[in-house]
Amino acid sequence: MVENVEVLIASGEVPVYAHPGDAGADLHSAESLVLEPGARATVGTGVSIALPDGFVAFVVPRSGLAAKHGITIVNSPGTVDAGYRGEIRITLLNTDAGHPFPIEVGDRIAQLIVMPATRARFIPVETLPGSHRGEAGFGSTGVAKGTAPVREGVAP
Repeated sequence: MVENVEVLIASGEVPVYAHPGDAGADLHSAESLVLEPGARATVGTGVSIALPDGFVAFVVPRSGLAAKHGITIVNSPGTVDAGYRGEIRITLLNTDAGHPFPIEVGDRIAQLIVMPATRARFIPVETLPGSHRGEAGFGSTGVAKGTAPVREGVAP
């Protein structure tokens, strides 16, 4: 069942879902700037929200900006806690090595995903229970079926 949650918003352009069923609502730039190749900038949206307790919002990149222009978010996903009431600002990064990216007021620059948030109760223990994966970390599952794990600094 899809649950709608009311999120109070002050100022800025109201985030909008582009299509039925979308998880992310578009956030717009409240300022104009040019993001030079390899540069990053924190861009204001003019939007402040009040999430109900038990909810969190995540700021994530727009796939079209990433694929077409190399624009991403440095700390993706950016977390907006229920108690935060300040402006949602987004630290964008231009990963394109050769082309600047202009941003105008009103441009869609990120998406906002609102979700329920579960709070954990952390319980200190001497040892953790076993699992199938165990302590295997980054790259431990390989890149294709039947390939050996890739280990940094170790030739295949």
